Amino acid sequence: MNAPLPPGALDAPGSLPPAAGGLSDVPRAQRQTEVVQALRALLPEHALLWHQEDVVPYECDGLTAYRATPLCVALPETEAQVAAVLRTCHRLQVPVVARGAGTGLSGGAMPHERGVTLSLAKFNKILQVDPVSRTATVQCGVRNLAISEAAAPYGLYYAPDPSSQIACTIGGNVAENSGGVHCLKYGLTVHNVLQVRGYTIEGEPVTFGSRPGCCGPGPAERDRGQRGHVGCHHRSGGQARAQATTGALHHGEL
Repeated sequence: MNAPLPPGALDAPGSLPPAAGGLSDVPRAQRQTEVVQALRALLPEHALLWHQEDVVPYECDGLTAYRATPLCVALPETEAQVAAVLRTCHRLQVPVVARGAGTGLSGGAMPHERGVTLSLAKFNKILQVDPVSRTATVQCGVRNLAISEAAAPYGLYYAPDPSSQIACTIGGNVAENSGGVHCLKYGLTVHNVLQVRGYTIEGEPVTFGSRPGCCGPGPAERDRGQRGHVGCHHRSGGQARAQATTGALHHGEL
């Protein structure tokens, strides 16, 4: 649990220096106090971590050779909280790094030392599995393998299967355009996700792609494999080729 900050650290009104002054020149402890003070007004006490012992588990992803300690870790529980955190960090000019399960080997979830790590692990619900359209709509924190398990009763599975599928999340898969042995036949995440909904770095909602049977652009290629370039993914839909997130499901067995 978070221990209290030094007396008065979060009570005294703080003002950020103007951008022209160089935010990187502000002492890290002062910057951390300012950011934590702002985010505490948006999140429950248990959903914001900033003490060293609490943030150590977030200092790297699967690429453990590179590590960095964020100012704090936000663990929002609602979409409104996600948007509020992004808006506040944008206003304070604080970098934000979104994090799924942290299984990636590319360093995509490595924190920024003067930024906020935004963990989306609590968005772990499968919202719908539609065996007729062979699609599943899931939140970004759903494990890759859990999608196939939910689709299995219909003889379907979700094809992109990275080796970390037992732990990795669909949000991270979208950010990294993950694949696996099935990608030789069914393609990567980019070929199996029909629609992605999330938030820009300014906290504004955005949707790429469209659901089956809807008019509009096809699969949201420009958002896959672009961790941090566009925004923060919140919900995905894919195909299942009879067993597939809104993504695609495929027929057969894993």
